[in-house]
Amino acid sequence: MTAAAPAPAAPATVPGKVLGIVSILLTVPLGLSLIGLILGIVARGQSKKAGFKNTPATVGIVLGILGIIATVIIIVVVAGGAAALAGQCAELGSGVHELDNGVTITCG
Repeated sequence: MTAAAPAPAAPATVPGKVLGIVSILLTVPLGLSLIGLILGIVARGQSKKAGFKNTPATVGIVLGILGIIATVIIIVVVAGGAAALAGQCAELGSGVHELDNGVTITCG
């Protein structure tokens, strides 16, 4: 009787999978989306080199891109609001002003 050759052992984890999960967790706070995106790209590269598919890394990349887009939109909206407020204060002068629509503006 000949003994059968043992089957090759599968790796315990997919290379880069933990890093892919970390990339997802870091994309949740908007300020860390870029770091999450970078980690997702690194994790996907590690898995690809080893010949594995890494869904968490791909999700981290997508969420990182969406987070960066959301951050840019928020910055544009806040900057536009600040510019509008500064223009209103330049027109009204310093002090507390109540506008026709009932909004109170305090200019310094």
